[in-house]
Amino acid sequence: MARAWLSLGANIGDPPAQLAEAIRLLADHEHIEVVAQSAIIRTKAWGKTDQPDFANMAAEIETDLPPIDLLHACLDIERDMGRVRHEVWGPRLIDIDLIAYERLEMDTAKLTLPHRFAHERDFVLEPLREISPQTAEWLLSLH
Repeated sequence: MARAWLSLGANIGDPPAQLAEAIRLLADHEHIEVVAQSAIIRTKAWGKTDQPDFANMAAEIETDLPPIDLLHACLDIERDMGRVRHEVWGPRLIDIDLIAYERLEMDTAKLTLPHRFAHERDFVLEPLREISPQTAEWLLSLH
């Protein structure tokens, strides 16, 4: 089983309930085990700032899915929860980003690992430090 770290966020609807539902759906997936989750923090929107604050958290998982299949599992959960992608960095019911997968580094058309912007986003790093400080430090050490 591989270890991976996810960043979850929401800023419309009932964000804390949606984050809890996303964690439940991840845990219910036959190839994913949630082994740790951070507290929820409130943060200002990043990139597109004229929208409600976000509720953000991190999760550490174990999985036997390869990275691209894990990405698709996360996208499927977003879709099943009602996420519709209207605009980049816009408001969302749920966002599940694959931040890191073991210490794998890859850059393909579909997936970049670790996540391209994780090292510069406090809303990713702060919850990640709570559950896996060594992973947060690794992300920072790459830049």
